[in-house]
Amino acid sequence: MPEGTTMLLGQYDHWLVLVSWLVATLASYTALDMAGRVASSADHVARNWLIGGAFAMGLGIWSMHFIGMLAFSLPIPIDYDVSLTLLSIVPAIAVSAFALKQVTAERLSVRRLVVSSVLMGVGIAAMHYTGMAAMRMSPGIEYDPLLFAVSIAIAVGASGAALWIFFLLRSDRAFISVHRFAAAIVMGLAIIGMHYTGMAAAGFPEGSVCMAAADKTLNTQWLALLIIVVTICVLAVALLTSVLDARMDARTSILANSLEQANRELSELALQDALTKLPNRLLLENRIEHAIERAKRESETFALLFMDLDGFKAVNDAYGHHFGDILLVDVAERIRELLRVQDTVGRIGGDEFVLLLESATADGAATVAERLVYSIARPFSLEGRDLRVSASVGIALYPNDGQTTQDLMSNADAAMYHVKHAGRNGYGFFETSMNINAREQMQLQNDLQSALERREFVLHYQPKYVAPAGPMTGVEALLRWQHPQRGMIPPDKFIPHAEKSGLIIPIGDWVLDEACRQMSMWYREGHTDWKVAVNLSAVQFSNPNLINGVRAALERHGLPAHCLTLEVTESTAMRNADVSLAILDRLSEMGVDISIDDFGTGYSSLLYLKRLPASELKIDRGFIQSLAENNEDAAIVSAIIALGQTLKLRIVAEGVETSAQQHFLTGLGCDVLQGYLLGRPMPADQVKLSMGQAEQKLKA
Repeated sequence: MPEGTTMLLGQYDHWLVLVSWLVATLASYTALDMAGRVASSADHVARNWLIGGAFAMGLGIWSMHFIGMLAFSLPIPIDYDVSLTLLSIVPAIAVSAFALKQVTAERLSVRRLVVSSVLMGVGIAAMHYTGMAAMRMSPGIEYDPLLFAVSIAIAVGASGAALWIFFLLRSDRAFISVHRFAAAIVMGLAIIGMHYTGMAAAGFPEGSVCMAAADKTLNTQWLALLIIVVTICVLAVALLTSVLDARMDARTSILANSLEQANRELSELALQDALTKLPNRLLLENRIEHAIERAKRESETFALLFMDLDGFKAVNDAYGHHFGDILLVDVAERIRELLRVQDTVGRIGGDEFVLLLESATADGAATVAERLVYSIARPFSLEGRDLRVSASVGIALYPNDGQTTQDLMSNADAAMYHVKHAGRNGYGFFETSMNINAREQMQLQNDLQSALERREFVLHYQPKYVAPAGPMTGVEALLRWQHPQRGMIPPDKFIPHAEKSGLIIPIGDWVLDEACRQMSMWYREGHTDWKVAVNLSAVQFSNPNLINGVRAALERHGLPAHCLTLEVTESTAMRNADVSLAILDRLSEMGVDISIDDFGTGYSSLLYLKRLPASELKIDRGFIQSLAENNEDAAIVSAIIALGQTLKLRIVAEGVETSAQQHFLTGLGCDVLQGYLLGRPMPADQVKLSMGQAEQKLKA
């Protein structure tokens, strides 16, 4: 300014100065929040946030400057030109877009920070001094060169600080709101510092006239209020939108993480055995496929061990499935301890485990198998009980014993069955001859699936007589399979397969229905005192549709319930005594007789036996076959009969083949006899014919 020139003294409205700082702080906070949205959004969404954020941020910075100018007054009327005032918004929006664009970069180098700070500072200064030019002073405003330079330096410095803070806080998550608020206060002070330094640089010579005021273009009082309201509304909407979007992103992220976790858990469930947490068949087969590829590539061998527990069914029958599950978990843990890191053990169902030994020779596989058999044979301590089982292990080697996953699994399985048949508790390598028996078993399994549809099953009936010589009191229905190629197959050859595959359920339903149909015919012919006995397997007994199935079969054929006896083995009845008691109670309430089969071979609790609604005890044939006076079996049979009589149960002895057995059992007090001496199992049309012959033979 020229020396000696008198300047007009300006004054400030302190309330508007405070408002300008608050607007600057709010604009800074909004800008920081927008920077985070631009940085964290996808490209197409970030572009929208960049445009919206630049407008909100630019308007906020411009409003702060203009409110600060409106807070300024001179002894003369002042006003602002509309076109220049609006034009000054452009640099504010431009530098805001530039700032938001810079902070989206992965890194902010020193060179980029310096260049960007200079460009932004010049842009902000351009906005400020364009706004000052909107006063249209005559003579023009005289600027102090030093303060003018300081104001631009402050603009550049504030821009650099803003860029650096934006970059640091754009993705900060710890105490982000507190950090952004503190940074917004500092940035607001920097922005108004630049503005009021620029205003201090302006000099207004005495006698100056504001040409904009002469035109009465704007009403400064209302203009200040309008700008404050509009700016705050725009910034509030922008900030609210950003906050809501951030929360939605956070919830989306939480949902995405939850979904990822759920997918991970589902994948584990799909590839992991739920009980032992070992790989299941699907994952195991995948590992074998990879082992085959690696062995081919590196010309190596590996071994597959198929292990089955010996005596596991007895544990389940004696102590229940809960103990069986605990045992399987302990077995899995012992197997893990024997394997190397690169090896895999999986459970493929029931008590069957498969071990994949990478880069293993025959000697190495034999060593592991021997250690495995020894480890499993050691006692297991389960809830205070010491239990013993053993392991049968079959070994197949790649590539000699199979070059596909299926062949290796099948051949290791065949070797395991060979070990079982040879005495169990050991291991053996696969040999080609083993496949013959394995294929026969597989063919039998396949034929079994279609046997019911082809009506290949038949029932034979074995008579039961009142001791010692009749009359006939009923029959036991015994299942036979009339195979088209193999002829008549006894149940012990196919029932285990049916139970393992679940086919025992429909087969058992057919047996029950056919037995009731035949008994209803005999009943109508006058044999109202006869009973037909049907065996229930453990799988059938646990079928939830058992009771409805029995009721439906009786109703379908019009057979009185007392003509049907259901035989349940002692071990099946005792597997889960409380549940068994409830099922047997419901069957007994229908009027069906309950027989405890194979009595003396299980581990019955006399407390539960007393509560069972049984009407009959059936002595196992194993005690009868070696029966002779004064031997151990005779003592056992005598005790069973005495127990049954005490509980007021009918005593049935099966497997009676000699007259000596007949007389001895009768003398002990046995009620009913069944066996080859009295009659072999026979088709239904031969029962009545043989009845008279048998009674004559018995009386003789």
